[in-house]
Amino acid sequence: MALPVTFLSDYGYDDEFAGVCRAVIARIAPDAAVVDLTHGIARHDVGGGALVLAAALPYTPPGVHLAIVDPGVGSPRRALAVRMATEERILVGPDNGLLWPAIARFGGPVEAVDVSLSPFRLEPISATFHGRDIFAPVAANLARGAVLREAGHSLDPAELERFEPAPTRAERGVATAPVVRVDRFGNAILGIAEADLPATGLLLGHPVEVEAASGAREAIYARAFAEVAEGQLLVYLDSTGWLALAVNRGSAVELLGLAAGDEVTLRAE
Repeated sequence: MALPVTFLSDYGYDDEFAGVCRAVIARIAPDAAVVDLTHGIARHDVGGGALVLAAALPYTPPGVHLAIVDPGVGSPRRALAVRMATEERILVGPDNGLLWPAIARFGGPVEAVDVSLSPFRLEPISATFHGRDIFAPVAANLARGAVLREAGHSLDPAELERFEPAPTRAERGVATAPVVRVDRFGNAILGIAEADLPATGLLLGHPVEVEAASGAREAIYARAFAEVAEGQLLVYLDSTGWLALAVNRGSAVELLGLAAGDEVTLRAE
């Protein structure tokens, strides 16, 4: 029986790209269950895709995890298949940092291959659609039982590209962090993990000054949206363990004029 395949990309839902990749998998491994994590990653947002992938995979069964956010497609960047240290999971995608947080979450890489010229590839290879011609057929063949060394040329796992969010600066109740991604509800996820919370000085139910390039506004540090009034800005710990900004029944991104990569400063009051 084939292993399950999860699939994440920035292909969107208006074009055929994600569907064609699924069709390629279905032709090669028709009994593989394919779980679409999302195809709504903002286009070219490698960092956002990396964080979503790492947050989602612990809830998926072990198997093959296909991830494609690939603004460097057609460049010399490598195409990868990587076996992680725990749970017999294999990641397939571009070597641009997209895979790294998920790899780290599962104990690091123990085996990696460059699949750019994989014997499993489709021919001819398009310069702009490696998802169809390289990544999907490699993922499908691995799901149906091919071993990793058959998929490409061995790499030193230490050479893999890494993605790390910009560091958080926190001391004496003041924390400055980047917006690492925004979601479709207008929430802004910050580069402050749950483990960093003590250094921020934030206290549940207490006010927080939120300063962005557009100016400063008062928020409340709350557990859930409904704990503040409609239209109120809040700071909360999201379901993936990162601090985030939201507006109850509104959009923090619109209110504060935020985008991924912007810096935000929080001051505990």
